[in-house]
Amino acid sequence: MLILRDLSYIHPNKDVLFKNISLTVNNLDKIALIGNNGVGKSTLLQIISGKLQQSTGRLEVEEKPYYLPQIYGQYDHFSIAQALKVEAKLRALTSILNGRVSEEDYEQLDEDWDIETRCAEALVYWQLSDLNLNQSMRTLSGGQKTRVLLAGITIHQPKLVLMDEPSNHLDLTGRHQLYRFIESTSRTLLIVSHDRRLLNLLDSICEMNQQGISVYGGNYDFYVQQKQLERDALSHTIQSKERIWREAKKKQRETVERQQKLDARGKRKQVKSGMPKIMMNKMKNDAENSSSKLKSVHLKKIDGIKQELQNLRSLLPDIDKIKFGFEHSSLHKGKILFAASNLNYSYETQHVWDLNLHVEIRSGERIALKGKNGSGKTTLIKLILGDIEPHEGTIKRADFKSVYIDQDYSLINTNLSIYKQAQRFNTSILPEHEVKIRLDRFLFGRETWDKPCSTLSGGERMRLMLCCLTINHHAPDMIILDEPTNNLDIQNIEIVTRTITAYQGTLIVVSHDERFLEEIGVQRVIELK
Repeated sequence: MLILRDLSYIHPNKDVLFKNISLTVNNLDKIALIGNNGVGKSTLLQIISGKLQQSTGRLEVEEKPYYLPQIYGQYDHFSIAQALKVEAKLRALTSILNGRVSEEDYEQLDEDWDIETRCAEALVYWQLSDLNLNQSMRTLSGGQKTRVLLAGITIHQPKLVLMDEPSNHLDLTGRHQLYRFIESTSRTLLIVSHDRRLLNLLDSICEMNQQGISVYGGNYDFYVQQKQLERDALSHTIQSKERIWREAKKKQRETVERQQKLDARGKRKQVKSGMPKIMMNKMKNDAENSSSKLKSVHLKKIDGIKQELQNLRSLLPDIDKIKFGFEHSSLHKGKILFAASNLNYSYETQHVWDLNLHVEIRSGERIALKGKNGSGKTTLIKLILGDIEPHEGTIKRADFKSVYIDQDYSLINTNLSIYKQAQRFNTSILPEHEVKIRLDRFLFGRETWDKPCSTLSGGERMRLMLCCLTINHHAPDMIILDEPTNNLDIQNIEIVTRTITAYQGTLIVVSHDERFLEEIGVQRVIELK
């Protein structure tokens, strides 16, 4: 079905994105492609789809793949029919049915007489029956655009399907529908995703880095188990090597001390025996040379072990190098932070909620805020933060410190460097070296401190945002996260999960990632309709 042999891709500026990528995808395989952001997963899918040309290596594809890219608005100037690549066929069919027959129309239709029916059935299947094929893609939400392109699979019926982060813009209903499709389809799938529930539906996990692809013959849970075994084995090897290094240093110290005692004893004997000074100097030089050689041998051995240890430590996953930790919120658990009765808000004359809300939030709670797009989640967040006031009902707010991390990470000033951004949160006036230590703990080493925040990926911005919160002497009493795992790779999702798990204050999370919500210990759901 699909064979990649030693593929590489080099950017026009000569930077190597990846090399030596080899992979075989057999008929009916359902395979996940994962890896840290920036390793080239999306580029690889574009090469397979024919949209890009590899720099070196061989690509064999038996069937023309159907490619569903990440949705950024690149289809906004298309109609739905154009995005689905059915406009010409539908126009030809209409001309033929209206009696305006031409050979060109028949060639365009290519015996595809049920194209209109398949389009209608596909839109119904993906819950888009209210859309018109002539409608502009610009008028659709991100989730609707994704479902339109998913409908293309039903219309074109390809044997090989490539998907790049298909669940990113989908709400919970849309995700569940995508999961059902993946489980039931007989098509060959190659999917780039960080959605761990989706990854558990696939047969194999392929982990990509710049040097190649490692294949794990099972779903995501199996992959996690195997990676943990690898990490445990590496950790055991590092501990063993550290023990050898300590023993080598101890032996060196003992050898030097023993040699010094022997030299001192020999010198005393020489003095007592009345040995000529010239002979004593020669014996002293010989002893010093012998000690120096002995010391050199030990140092060489220790340096060799130290280098091996550094090489082993460099293989540790970045997540294992991070030190997590928040200061505790100063508020006692159970204190009412926000209480609202008969709450509603209006845009022009339209109420946000059909029924007025009754909401209470207490200190220390972990709450998931759920609802379809347009259900008023952002409005409720603004009311909780005091950014807007209700048009109906009453609100009581306690005095609490909050941080809202939106999907655009707008708390990050893209005009600042990483270090200067961190200093903005240094309200307790930590010394410079301590701020840099905190940055280093979150994988922002010395070489990154002057890097502008504008160049950071979504995962890096989230990691920097979390680092900034640990720099602040007083942890926020409430953190509100809006789709925190969107566009993050699996490593950064794990970083966010561990950091938020360590946080002891009040947490409100808007997320369609059910596994993430489970892992951070959500206790209550506020469902908006």
